[in-house]
Amino acid sequence: MSRLLDRVLPFPSLSLILWLAWMLLSGFTAGHALLGAVLAVLLPLTTRPFWPNVPRIRNLPRMFGFVVVVLYDIIVANVSVAIKVLGPLKSLRPGFVEFPVDLDDDFAIALLASTISLTPGTVSADVSQDRQTLLIHALDVDDPDALVAEIKQRYERPLKEIFEC
Repeated sequence: MSRLLDRVLPFPSLSLILWLAWMLLSGFTAGHALLGAVLAVLLPLTTRPFWPNVPRIRNLPRMFGFVVVVLYDIIVANVSVAIKVLGPLKSLRPGFVEFPVDLDDDFAIALLASTISLTPGTVSADVSQDRQTLLIHALDVDDPDALVAEIKQRYERPLKEIFEC
């Protein structure tokens, strides 16, 4: 029975997240609940070949906390970037920062890079060949060390706890 469940739901956490996202975006009706459940099962099944080494989520409550932090940071960064762009452009200090990566899983590194790029004002520009350094471009970087410390504390540490890597 367990093997059958693993074949039908290869990534149960992803299926749950997809279903919840569908329900939040489309509304809470029986029809949408059924369609969302079908999509939540079919999407991970059809994309399974593209996910060869996906680490299992080890700390689901921490993952939900991480999502809340990222959503909050996206909102705050949007306002901050708007204020900076509409203000005097001479005050902006764009620059590249080398971020030392402490994650050892490619999926977690990709998730970190994506999270950084989702936050307005920063974008992940490159990952070194050895996967030890992430090059980040920031719209306004006053203190590169403070930016690195903030990303480590807000994003990298939770990802390490979520995926235990």
